[in-house]
Amino acid sequence: VIFAFRLFASPEAPKEPQKTVYNYSLVGLDGKETSLAAFKGKLLLIVNLASNSVYQDQIAALDELRKAYADKGLVIIGIPSPDFGGTELNDDSAIRKYYTDKAHVSFPIFAHATLHGANEIPLYRFLTDPKTGLPGGAVHWNFTKFLIDRQGVPLARYEVEQDPADVDFHVAIEKALAGTLKKKASEEKSDSAEGDSDDDE
Repeated sequence: VIFAFRLFASPEAPKEPQKTVYNYSLVGLDGKETSLAAFKGKLLLIVNLASNSVYQDQIAALDELRKAYADKGLVIIGIPSPDFGGTELNDDSAIRKYYTDKAHVSFPIFAHATLHGANEIPLYRFLTDPKTGLPGGAVHWNFTKFLIDRQGVPLARYEVEQDPADVDFHVAIEKALAGTLKKKASEEKSDSAEGDSDDDE
């Protein structure tokens, strides 16, 4: 008796869609969750804030940046965090009073959050994991800036020393808005916000 066997190729498992920042949410100062999918199609600049930091002038610089490029699609997202030297408030009502009444910022400010360690919020685990986000490791200090392209994919990371008031930073934002800024491998050793990396996204 001859038995004939037909081999069938097992179907490939469908690939999971690439994660983006749109898979994550932040808690607002009102306690309600906001999905970052609400900002689809926008260029995002996600920044951890600190109102008592020696770099607090960057808060006003970020607001000026928003005013300059909001009509072109830039959205700045501020996340206060007391993790770095205790230089931020940890009470959301006090945070609201500071950023609204004193700093008069016009970009969205979310509730204070833990941005490193065991209780790091999921968004920052995504942003700081080189497999899903950008190299550079855990956030080192206040005013670390993550630039996210219009598809929700992390594009560049800028450390605290890279001031959003600098001309080079404005040039990088303009390139990102135009879709011509190349993905950066790391911004830690960059001498300017634009950087010298030629790695394509």
